[in-house]
Formats: sequence, C-alpha cells, structure tokens
Amino acid sequence: MADVSLRNVTKSFAKTRVIHGITCDIADGEFVVILGPSGCGKSTLLRLIAGLEEISSGDIAIDGRVVNRLEPAQRDIAMVFQNYALYPHMSVYKNMAYGLKIRGMPRIEIDRRVREAARILELSELLERKPRQLSGGQRQRVAMGRCIVREPKVFLFDEPLSNLDAKLRVQMRFEIRRLHDHLRITSIYVTHDQVEAMTLGDRLVVMDNGRAAQVGTPLEIYERPATVFVAGFIGSPAMNILEARVNAAGSALDLGDGLGIPLPAPPRTAWAGRQVLLGIRPEHMRLSAEGTDALPLTVHHVELLGADTLVHGRLGAAGPALTLRLADVQNLPRETRLRLTLLTSKLHFFDPQTSLRMG
Repeated sequence: MADVSLRNVTKSFAKTRVIHGITCDIADGEFVVILGPSGCGKSTLLRLIAGLEEISSGDIAIDGRVVNRLEPAQRDIAMVFQNYALYPHMSVYKNMAYGLKIRGMPRIEIDRRVREAARILELSELLERKPRQLSGGQRQRVAMGRCIVREPKVFLFDEPLSNLDAKLRVQMRFEIRRLHDHLRITSIYVTHDQVEAMTLGDRLVVMDNGRAAQVGTPLEIYERPATVFVAGFIGSPAMNILEARVNAAGSALDLGDGLGIPLPAPPRTAWAGRQVLLGIRPEHMRLSAEGTDALPLTVHHVELLGADTLVHGRLGAAGPALTLRLADVQNLPRETRLRLTLLTSKLHFFDPQTSLRMG
C-alpha cells in the first residue's frame, strides 16, 4: 500500500489548460472519489496519476516517490475501466493470470494469487467460463480480480459501474466497498454519480472545470459546501439557491416581492445591506400554518417517489422556483398554495460575486 500526493498538478492540451493546479494528499489505505460532471477533468486527472497522460507541471508522488517521468508499468498501480477490457477468448482464470504470466511469475504463485482473488470476489465457481458467459457484474468482478492478483500499491477506478443497470450498480457499490475494507489498498475512484461518491468515498474531491472546488468527507461537503457549484452538485434534488438582500440590522433576509425570513441569531451586522445567495436543501423546509415567518409556495408539479414526494413550485405570485421534499406520498393538485418554514440552522450563504461560502 502507499500514499499518493499531488502538488500543483496542471495539464494542458496545446494552448488549452484542462487541469488547473490541483493539490491533494491521499493517505495510505484511503478510498478517495474524484467527482464531477462530464468534461470537468476528473478522468484526465486519473490518467495523469496512472501515467497514461503526461503532466504539464507539478508533481505526482506514490509512496513518497515522484513518478512524473515513470511509465504506467513502473508506478505499481492497477486500473479498472468501465468497459472491463477482458480477453474474450480466455477463461476467467486465464484473464486474471495473464498479467502475472507475462511478468514471468512462477506458475505456483500465479495459481495461489488467482485462486485467492477468486475466493475474495466469489468467482471460484466461474474460473473456467469465458467472459461472454458472465453477467455484467461478474465481468466487472473479473476485471477487479485481474488487478488484485498484481498486489499493487494503488487501485484506480475509471467509472467502473457506468455500463451496469441501476440494481446491479447498487450491488457492485457494496462489492467494491467490501473489497476495499478487506484489502485496505489505497484507491482512487472517478465517477459523475454522487450516490456512488457519497456511499463509497472516505473523502471526495469535487471537480469544477479542471479545479478541485472542495476536498472533504461526504458529510462535510454535504453540510458545508464551499461554493455555489458544490452546493448545487451535491444532493439530489439540488439545493435551492435564492437571491436575497440582508436588511440594515443584519437580522433578516429580503427575498423580494414582499417575502422575507429571519436570520438565525446573532445578527449578521457585517452583512447589512449586502446581496447574498441563500441556499436551502429541499429536505430542510417544513409545511407550516399561516404565520409571519412562513413563505407562500404555489405548487406547479409533484413527483411521487413512494418513500417521499418532491414538490416543485414558486414562492409568492411569481417569485423564484423552489423544490421541497416531503415525507410519504402527498398528491397535491396543481396551484395548491402551501406555507413553508425554512430551518434557519440549515441555511447556507454564498457571495454572488465569488460564489464562495460566507461564514
């Protein structure tokens, strides 16, 4: 096992910079997920760590050794791809053993490693099958087994579950996490799926246009997003972001159209008169009776999800759009008017100019 260190890593293709000075330390045995939307640079960053792309500047170190100029085979890493990359004419056993065979490892040691990996991955009964005889989840386990037998210092996963159906993805998330807890090999996992990220990662690196917008545990990032982008990307449905102005006393927010809410104590006197972006998650609002602090919401659309209900509407007569999550099934007709109370302890504030978190 090994730690991985990135120091001001950049990558440019011709004159276009796609990775902008990323610095991050990944501890020995840690499972870190690189998360972001398509085109944000997450797979490019993984390929830089693997040595499949050459960095433009900065340093990448594995187990304390700078690997900038080392070939992938010299970095002692193993990579799991989304398309499995199995040899179709070989059995499961031969697919897992092939890399060790070409390295000249003794046959007895190859057999020991393959059978041990098969046991861990529950593939022992499938060793003589060809890839075409396997399900998608079984193929992905074979791909992971091929990496395990190498006993690398670092595992790299490039969106390994994106080709699987929803039910199988849930199962494979559990399998990958179980595997990591058993082997404790340093793992770096790329995905655009925030559910995968939140359930798998010890820490997340949230990417935004080639930059690390925030690095932290899943709970830290969910509860204290560092930027408007992170706030909107983490959580499903996304956090509501509303334009507001702090009153002169720093004690309340004006949302426009005669709508306002109190700020939690103590007063934000330093924010008096400032424009802010107010963030509130759909699950952090409650239905309320008529009252001075309640906000009117006109229902436009309802999504019945079984365990809960998503209500989409607008504040006031023609105010900002808002999404509310309600427990259980609540089939509300269009144009129903609700009253909402926002949980003031769950409010988030961002600077409209910089998009950075305030306070």
